Amino acid sequence: MLLADLSAILLGFSLLMYILLDGTDLGTGMLFFWFRAEEQREQMTHTLLPVWDANETWLVLLAGGMFALFPAAFSLMMSSLALPVFVMLLCLFLRALALEYRAEAGVKLKRWLDRLMMTCSGLAAMIQGLCMNAVLSTQPDAMADILSLTGFLSGLGLIAVYLLMACCWVRWRLGETTVPLAGAWCWVWWLVSLLIFAVLLRFNMHLWDQCWALLIGKLVIVMATVAACLQVWGLWRGHPLMLLVFTQALVALIFLGGCIGMHPWILMNKLDIYQGAAPQTAQVFVLIGSAIIVPLTLIYHSWSFWVMKRKS
Repeated sequence: MLLADLSAILLGFSLLMYILLDGTDLGTGMLFFWFRAEEQREQMTHTLLPVWDANETWLVLLAGGMFALFPAAFSLMMSSLALPVFVMLLCLFLRALALEYRAEAGVKLKRWLDRLMMTCSGLAAMIQGLCMNAVLSTQPDAMADILSLTGFLSGLGLIAVYLLMACCWVRWRLGETTVPLAGAWCWVWWLVSLLIFAVLLRFNMHLWDQCWALLIGKLVIVMATVAACLQVWGLWRGHPLMLLVFTQALVALIFLGGCIGMHPWILMNKLDIYQGAAPQTAQVFVLIGSAIIVPLTLIYHSWSFWVMKRKS
């Protein structure tokens, strides 16, 4: 395994952690569209306040790592995706503003902050899906591919996945008595995400063909199939914690399978990780620093969840 492979693994891990953690936060913000009671929204907000900033740490690590470890890829991506990335970051900022100031606002302002959080959460998730499709696209013009059918479906699919994880999260944190419809919405977003994934699978079959060609890829696909079966079991049994675990495990395994199928490209058919990697001295420096920062970030996450864990 080369340094470039280790660097790519670091970035992939940071991206996966962001999707699993802040994706759940964005999904919770979008759930405000369907949960309109003030008591429900207040308690859903309280589940996010202790952890949202720590969750976005992974986005900072991803961006900084991309700039330091793969500067050529960073330059190429920003030259094509500068506008959507800027809008996404603005949405994340406004989402955080609405989340933090909601408790201090009056009734009228609180309604506007809720609308701001719902809109910005949904738009940020959509843009992340569009950018993901642009990275996977083999077309030379990334902006044109963002506006394609697959780009739109990728955005909707990521929204559905975030909403599914959020439904699992609020069911576990708040219980069915507080959010009685969360269980039903789990089924809805599971079905929507499944249908969109099936369509996108048809457009990106080359990734999964390459993944299946490798032994580790076969293992990941088999594990993803098992996780999908366990997820359905969790939906049927209605166990909120198990459903959350199986859902996030399935997302992680699909992400891992996609990465295996994409290797060695960092931008599909445009730039591979060996061509785009920084000099070895820079990679060694960043990887040593990451060996310190990433465990500290995980410890901080664990501490945050421990502080606000659900009381029995």
